[in-house]
Amino acid sequence: MELPKFILGDNTDYPNAIFVIHTEYPRFIINLENDEVEWMEEFSKDDEKDLEEEVEGLITTATAFYDREVSRYEE
Repeated sequence: MELPKFILGDNTDYPNAIFVIHTEYPRFIINLENDEVEWMEEFSKDDEKDLEEEVEGLITTATAFYDREVSRYEE
């Protein structure tokens, strides 16, 4: 089974948090409540420079994924 690129996460210990998990490289969890990102990868300084633009796009895509999912629940 192949995992979807993004997954919504929920945790009752964080009732106001909205977690989106990115399952492909670079893997991360973003809390859309405060835009805090937790990386599930370790990066070298060179990797960080190379990924900077890609990460911005991924965070934008994660937010769009959440908006799409919520709109589907409302239908």
